[in-house]
Amino acid sequence: DHAELEKEGPKAFGDPLGTPAADETVLWKGRPALGLLALSAFHARKAGLYMAALAAIALAMGNANAAIVAAGLGVVLVALLYLLAWASARSTLYILTDSRLIMRIGVAIETRINIPLKQIKAAHLRPRSDGHGDIAFEIGGERLLGTLLLWPHVRPWRYAMPQPMLRAVPDAAALAQMIAEARARHGAIARNLTEIKDAAPVSDHTSAKPAPAAPRPAAAPKTAARNSF
Repeated sequence: DHAELEKEGPKAFGDPLGTPAADETVLWKGRPALGLLALSAFHARKAGLYMAALAAIALAMGNANAAIVAAGLGVVLVALLYLLAWASARSTLYILTDSRLIMRIGVAIETRINIPLKQIKAAHLRPRSDGHGDIAFEIGGERLLGTLLLWPHVRPWRYAMPQPMLRAVPDAAALAQMIAEARARHGAIARNLTEIKDAAPVSDHTSAKPAPAAPRPAAAPKTAARNSF
């Protein structure tokens, strides 16, 4: 029931960009996992380890007061990052239909991103813990979406042509398969879904190199590998 979508997270208030049409079938809906979003998008663990290292260095140098201050600031910093992650997850709803991907995002100002499946040229999966993962999309056509508009729902280091990304979604491999099957109804995808690499690209127009695998159209998704479409 499309009306149920208005009860789960951010509302679209009937906006066509954020509300599935009556003749659309909702295949999946979900939002980022809070803990994983805090670690992967807001880097809470790295920030905590950095402040812990500062506290340890200060303690090793015999400056107990500085160590206490660093430890206290570290706790506050991590708490703030988790708070931001909570606000981001709470204000996010991803909706996959048989014709498009809808992203209701935005903490202060809600934004509705509408991505027709036929415009997806390629997709990239990053598996994470407990079956969760990130799925980024290369979109055809001219640049229409900005990194600041999408963040944190955007693949890092892709500033020239930002790639919208589903962050920390559960059952990521199964969702990738579902997207592959839905996308196949609109024609073959340019490249199969590959694993995201952490390293920044050499240039804005060079994507991270996937694990060696022969490209395969999405027209036959039933034989897709676990992490590809």
